[in-house]
Amino acid sequence: MARRGAQLLPDDAPRALRQPTEEYLTMLRLERGLAQNTIDGYARDLADYLRFLDDEGLSDFAQVDPEVVRRYSEVLAERGAAASSRARALSALRRFHAFYAAEAAGRVDPTVDVQLPKDISRLPKALTVFEVESMIAATAGDDPVSLRSRALLEMLYATGARISEAVGIDIDDLDLDGGAVRLYGKGSKERIVPLGSHAVDALGAWLTRGRTAFSRGSTAAVFINQRGGRLTRQSAWAAVRTAAETAGLTGVTAHSLRHSCATHLLEGGADIRAVQELLGHASVSTTQIYTKVTVQSLREVFASAHPRAR
Repeated sequence: MARRGAQLLPDDAPRALRQPTEEYLTMLRLERGLAQNTIDGYARDLADYLRFLDDEGLSDFAQVDPEVVRRYSEVLAERGAAASSRARALSALRRFHAFYAAEAAGRVDPTVDVQLPKDISRLPKALTVFEVESMIAATAGDDPVSLRSRALLEMLYATGARISEAVGIDIDDLDLDGGAVRLYGKGSKERIVPLGSHAVDALGAWLTRGRTAFSRGSTAAVFINQRGGRLTRQSAWAAVRTAAETAGLTGVTAHSLRHSCATHLLEGGADIRAVQELLGHASVSTTQIYTKVTVQSLREVFASAHPRAR
């Protein structure tokens, strides 16, 4: 009979994620002799972590790097989880990764060098419109790498796509004439989202003048590397980081353009349900985080500009 801990893990999690986690929970029961309630607590925390990894497009623990762990830490804070809850969850994944790395030679524990911040903001940080434009301007150039970076940034900001979704799109997923792109999110759920004119122009320039310099005819991916293979999530994040550094911006994360897209849409009067659909959120409660960001922005404007605020 299956133990409750294993039953708490998501059924649709990739086998490469679920199986090692089940083995870890079994070890806790058989070798450590932990109480079932304690094991169930670990299972709940790890189940949430598996859903996060799946949402990020990761199907194997070998793909988890320190940046992914930091991002999970940020997500917990963005949800408004109490400090004690975050500490417990992060402790659970640290213990799991230590177990997983010790089970086979060559495995690396991605949590070893991660200093989890003690004071994480509970709200996602959105860039200003000027900061986004500065990042995009930092990709100016007609060489293939610049054209690719510009197309990537324009698409991320226009669609609110996750980086894993952006690097996953193929040529057939693009409809530049219709100004739309098909994205595959959590659980390979498909959604079609609009592309603005700036993103359409940037993608068109990359496809006609940049991608052709790298293409070896072996992949249908929109974003490819210099060897003609699909651009990795890590390389795409490096392009975002380079643009931010060139623009003189700090604190930019892999999800900053996604956060900024959602926040700017809501500030512009977009319906929250439409933003939920655009971002591919399963629940509107996740999207509601961004309404708190816009309210916070209004408070800051009021405090600095209203004569009766001080």
